Amino acid sequence: MTVDEPDRTERDLAEFVLRLGDDALVLSQRLCAWVTNAPTVEEDLALSNIALDLLGHARVLLGHAGALDGSGRSEDDLAYGRTERAFRNCLLVELPNGDFAVTVARQLAYTHYARLLYGALEKSTDPVLAAFAVRAAQEVEYHRMHAAQWTVRLGRGTAESRRRMQAGLDLVWPYAAELFENDELAHRLDGTGGAVDPARLRAAWDEETAGVLADARLTAGPVSWRATGGRAGLHTEEFGPLLAELQSVHRQYPGGTW
Repeated sequence: MTVDEPDRTERDLAEFVLRLGDDALVLSQRLCAWVTNAPTVEEDLALSNIALDLLGHARVLLGHAGALDGSGRSEDDLAYGRTERAFRNCLLVELPNGDFAVTVARQLAYTHYARLLYGALEKSTDPVLAAFAVRAAQEVEYHRMHAAQWTVRLGRGTAESRRRMQAGLDLVWPYAAELFENDELAHRLDGTGGAVDPARLRAAWDEETAGVLADARLTAGPVSWRATGGRAGLHTEEFGPLLAELQSVHRQYPGGTW
């Protein structure tokens, strides 16, 4: 008996889906750190719910990546069984939470990107990815609104809240460019119908985030540098401890189930 190997397009789509799954998984883990530490009880619940939504996204995407690449790896295999260099998330999502304004700035950048991306993927020729995108786009729309409202609230608040929100934007914005990187994988997938080249979303993202920042009376950029490397497995110093915490139970009790 022979096993059919996935063709080039399927392998490319698997890598693309893996990137999205890793983004969602790592950002979910970061947001979980706010549980019991958020500024208000309501915000504690809001960030918890957003983290759970992202974890749900990660489960679907990682499981689908394992099916597409022909390896048969499960969502747990990919979440808990890989080393740091094998993760393909962008550097933005692994940034430390910082103070609340830094988290809001990170959410502002990611949620506007994710909403545009999932909206485009609703037309994917891959039925699993298209069905996932329809549901995820609806959930991410709430995340986007939450981040935008907090950006405006902090920007128009006190001098201190405005200062900290501006500092958060200054820290986070250089990492946004990686979301739209146009590498060889994106070039190959462009036009296949299965995925969308993230670079095509940049203009809409610029326009939408600029509108929020204008409403908040804040500014972003121009940035003097841009982060890169996460899609190739090159991560920040802070990613190792995050991954160690994420995988600690699985590594202590390999094969354990609830």
